[in-house]
Amino acid sequence: MESGANPRLLYHRSSYAAVLAVVVLLAGHALSGTRADRAGDKMTLGGMGEDIGADADGFPWSNAMLEWQRTGYHFQPKKNYMNGPMYYRGWYHLFYQHNPEGAVKGDIIAWGHAVSRDLVHWRHLPLAMVPDHWYDIKGAMTGSTTVLPDGKVVLLYSGNSNTSEQVQCLAVPTNPRDPLLRRWTKHPSNPILRAPPGIGIKDFRDPTTAWFDKSDQTWRTVIGSKDDHGHAGIAMTYKTKDFLRYELIPGYLHRVNGSGMWECVDFYPISGHGKNSSKGMLYVMKESSDDDRHDYYALGRYNAKANRWTPLDPKADLGHGLRYDWGMFYASKTFYDPAKRRRVLWGWVREADSKQTDIAKGWGSVQSIPRTVSLDEKTGTNLLQWPVEEVKTLRLNSIDLSGIIIGAGSVFPVHLRQAAQLDIEASFRLDASAVASLGKAEVGYNCSTSGGAANRGALGPLGLLVHANEHQSEQMAAYFYVSRSLAGALQTHFCHDESRSSRARSVVKRVVGSTVPVLNGEALSVRVLVDHSIVESFVMGGRSAVTSRVYPTEAIYAKAVVYVFNNATGSPVAVEKLVVHEMDSSKKHVRD
Repeated sequence: MESGANPRLLYHRSSYAAVLAVVVLLAGHALSGTRADRAGDKMTLGGMGEDIGADADGFPWSNAMLEWQRTGYHFQPKKNYMNGPMYYRGWYHLFYQHNPEGAVKGDIIAWGHAVSRDLVHWRHLPLAMVPDHWYDIKGAMTGSTTVLPDGKVVLLYSGNSNTSEQVQCLAVPTNPRDPLLRRWTKHPSNPILRAPPGIGIKDFRDPTTAWFDKSDQTWRTVIGSKDDHGHAGIAMTYKTKDFLRYELIPGYLHRVNGSGMWECVDFYPISGHGKNSSKGMLYVMKESSDDDRHDYYALGRYNAKANRWTPLDPKADLGHGLRYDWGMFYASKTFYDPAKRRRVLWGWVREADSKQTDIAKGWGSVQSIPRTVSLDEKTGTNLLQWPVEEVKTLRLNSIDLSGIIIGAGSVFPVHLRQAAQLDIEASFRLDASAVASLGKAEVGYNCSTSGGAANRGALGPLGLLVHANEHQSEQMAAYFYVSRSLAGALQTHFCHDESRSSRARSVVKRVVGSTVPVLNGEALSVRVLVDHSIVESFVMGGRSAVTSRVYPTEAIYAKAVVYVFNNATGSPVAVEKLVVHEMDSSKKHVRD
């Protein structure tokens, strides 16, 4: 059995409770066509309170604005800066990098700890580890847990030493009979592993969950690094029998020129019966790129005897091809859940506002919704990510507007009691004759460089506006864009347009996304989780995912509205499914 823990950072302070909010917005001319309907009477937003952020970054953030940003059903610490997972004796454990003294990353990085019965309702526990020895005095950083066949737990983590050398350390539960694992003991032999010759002392970190190799009866773990020759990212494999003495296996498990330092490497088998699985088990390798702060993955074959992993598609290798998420998502970690026989993925979602604002609100960063990970049996070339089934237990009131038609250039308001915590299921189908008549190839369409939701084409953009105000002057768009490639085939992009999500200038606002496979006969489908300042979209059953942090200043509380929109010029869109669920807060019902 195995599980994993990959701490990354979150923060907060007791004086302010803040929740991040998601906003969607299009340029004024983007929705200039006929409205399918109008929103109701204007709603007022009162009690915005005292400005507290003007001195921080130039925008007059009020207490109410910042309080609204704190999430309702995503995991985050009660306060300060924050990431990793395992299952043990009926409890899910989340360990995460945490600064107990401030809302931004600081000099003291400890391991925060929380437990849950269902991956939704979390109980905060005391810090699992603090940096209190010379080998981790500058931070107890990312690591992983491994549950052995006899039930014992070992925890490997990277420590930043008093000389800033990155070393690997071992800890075990002080009381293994405690299912909550509230206390940990660092091994007296620490550090148990240091960088080999030729590897920089600051480029050796983040051991993976170990797996057992029957060929030589050893446990194996992978550590990420880089090779300055070719600016290559590398993954090195070590083997051990006792987790104290390690042998570096010759050669690299994998190496990619130009990809830079690999952090938080993850490596795991993925079962399936698709077209690429007939030749044996597929393995996923993932690296978190220190160069651009994205999580890249690829499917491939693993030859244990040769210590070599080979991607199925060399052109889509790590650092160049697929990502877990095309938005704000980093330092992710999976673990295997033996209770439900599934692999679950977590990611760290950092802030996109200013450091000064995080200090003012007293916290920073959240964890993504836990996602199941499986092989896409239909394509055989990508993973599927989907919110764990337990998220559905938070659904409250639902509204079903399936079957409506949205004309070209139109928007349609969805009337809700609240728009801050939602689970939206939607599928769209374009007019078949309009799709068939699409002739001219659209050269180089790209979410990030093609004008966002305001750039109108024959078959897009179309989708949802969330955290929008009545006039859509503040909004975030989650949308599809269909075009024809130079090769003549249809291609579908899914994007998040954050460009008008906030009036605050210090907020990072981008248009992010990528192409997504759409097979013959499939409708354009998306599930969008809205939780105040975080929005996560799962596209085409999970073939692609996009996460955004957005900080509206007007589209909050009673002024927030959700719209369905069709900004295409050449086709109406049939909304085959539109079900919006209001979501409860997971913080109200912590289960012990």
